[in-house]
Amino acid sequence: MSLRPRVMEGRVGDVVGGVMDRLPRLPLAAFARRVLLRAVFLALLAGSAALALQLLTEEKQRQRDAYEAGFRGQLEVLAERLRHPSGQLALLNPSPPAPDAQGWAPLRLPVGAIDFDDASKAERVMELSGCATQWDGGQALCLGVGRRASAGAFVYAIARVPKVGELRGRGRGQRDLTGLHHVQLTVRSTAGVQAWLAPLELRDRTQGQLPGFERPAGDTEQGLLSPLARPDRDFRGWLWRPACGPDSGGELQADCPALLSLRVPVAAWRDTARSGPWPPSDLDAVRVQLRLLGPEGQTLLDTQQPDAHAPPDLHSLRTALRPGEVLTLTRAGAAPTVLRASVGEEPAYPWLTRLIRRLPAARLEGPLQAERELLASEGRLHLRLTGDLRALDRELAATATRYLLYFALLAGAIALAWLIVELGLLRRMALLTRRANALTRSLQAQPDELPALDVADLRGRDELGILAGSLSELLARSREHLRGEQRRAEQAHEQWHAVGHEIMSPLQSLLALHAAADDPSRRYLLRMQAALNLLYGQASVGEALDRASAQRERLDLAAFAREVAANAPYAGIADVHTEGATEPLWVWADPLKLEDALTHVLTNAQRYRTPGSPITLRLTHGEEEATLAVHNHGPLIDAERLPTLFELGAGDAEGPSHRGQGLFVARSYLAKMGGRIGVHNEADGPCFTLGLARV
Repeated sequence: MSLRPRVMEGRVGDVVGGVMDRLPRLPLAAFARRVLLRAVFLALLAGSAALALQLLTEEKQRQRDAYEAGFRGQLEVLAERLRHPSGQLALLNPSPPAPDAQGWAPLRLPVGAIDFDDASKAERVMELSGCATQWDGGQALCLGVGRRASAGAFVYAIARVPKVGELRGRGRGQRDLTGLHHVQLTVRSTAGVQAWLAPLELRDRTQGQLPGFERPAGDTEQGLLSPLARPDRDFRGWLWRPACGPDSGGELQADCPALLSLRVPVAAWRDTARSGPWPPSDLDAVRVQLRLLGPEGQTLLDTQQPDAHAPPDLHSLRTALRPGEVLTLTRAGAAPTVLRASVGEEPAYPWLTRLIRRLPAARLEGPLQAERELLASEGRLHLRLTGDLRALDRELAATATRYLLYFALLAGAIALAWLIVELGLLRRMALLTRRANALTRSLQAQPDELPALDVADLRGRDELGILAGSLSELLARSREHLRGEQRRAEQAHEQWHAVGHEIMSPLQSLLALHAAADDPSRRYLLRMQAALNLLYGQASVGEALDRASAQRERLDLAAFAREVAANAPYAGIADVHTEGATEPLWVWADPLKLEDALTHVLTNAQRYRTPGSPITLRLTHGEEEATLAVHNHGPLIDAERLPTLFELGAGDAEGPSHRGQGLFVARSYLAKMGGRIGVHNEADGPCFTLGLARV
């Protein structure tokens, strides 16, 4: 057997012989933790999706429960709004005309008439009915006609102005209205155009009347009364500053809000108010322009100024409807008015809407529909409210769409973490494990070879990179150590050759001198020659014993024991006695190797026995086995050492000559002969037993 160093220099995958040509697949158990980690990430993704679906399902059920629970009460809320004066106003004016360059169209008011001479009553009608048009500057104006014809053919104008300054009124006979508070009013109808100038005539510092002077057609003087102008007795108006009080100096505050109240007669409606239907058929064609001017010529209120916000109409009820609700208003003799809930403009993914519709949700029995009758100013009004739960799904889908990005980011973060762990850790760990497994298989196939572990692509600053680098360095040091051991083995092999050669020559001469077969010394010389032939050419005792063979023959163990005891003093072992060796006891054994083994045991007993005490060779036998026990008086062997006492190198290290080889050789020889050797402690010392098969 060649003992030259064969440390492999290539990569694990380049080993010749097929063991490491291809990285072997790992067993299934090696993937358990990796599969578990992947299962955890998959469970995180699946759990996140399941959580989102569960939240959507619960939210869908909650919205449906709230929708169905409030559906019946929703109709009552809508009916109550319609009973309110603002709702009555919306019913009377379902689609009011939009203002244009000619002015504003008056609304039908839910009251018969307005007490324009009372500031609080006039303002209360404007606030309760919600008929006022609002401007961003704080101005508000309500233009309307009474509900009953008996109130007269009038248009009412109630206005709230945030600042009018100190009131300045007209003196008796004063025609020039410059520097005074006054109103310019124009009413256009199918019958023609009526225009008025209404200057303020003070009653006191907080209020004054506004008599109306109708201007003749073609009069272009806006701030000058005609010499023949006379106030119209049906035109009435007031301007109040009811919230103004004196300041610290006793003067009235200059920036107090004011309330304007006007009753404007419409000549074209006089005949209709007496006998015709009310409201007039041309009500939608009437346009009113109103301007309130201050003393400095500033415009305090103008219907033509921009940024006006019209009062709510019937279609404003749609804001009170929930998604999917449809309100149908039916009057006798009129087409039904259908109001649908305002549809949100929030985007929603169609696939998300379809998914939400498939989610399970329980609902109440029966259709979502409610009806009732309402007594309105124009007669009975039939209300019917229907609901559609699919609108809730669309609304929920729109809400979920807003949060879809966050869920996508969460899923992306989990997937990114998985990818980082998979590529940055698991893949490199699997590669390192497979290379290490390939290295192990190569060592199992060729124990005297140590291949290299290439981890250049796995090195790094992280834990795995440091581990791979450390393993590579440890393996490199092991390879260097193996090289040194192999070199020392070669040197030892050469020394064995030299020693065997030096001993073999004089031994051949001794054998020639003791050539007689009955010469007792010849047997010992033959033992020495056999031992030299066995060890010659071997690198170690273990290899020599492994290659040794035993020639079993019939042997009288009793005679053999007596002869060994008699010759023991020549080997320096005195006082060796036999027991039970009087009768022949035939066994199968190799005499030379059995004598070597027994000599090693006797030498061990000689070393440890109590000085002056004998060594006893005691023979016993059974039906199939004969036992030769070697007992000496002396210290007992530690119980921990008994199982390993026959291992190579298990000596007590008392000196360089005690290498623990004798008992190892004895066990090896006994095993070659099909026997056994053992040891146990007796009361006064250890006892070695050699067992051999009987003939």
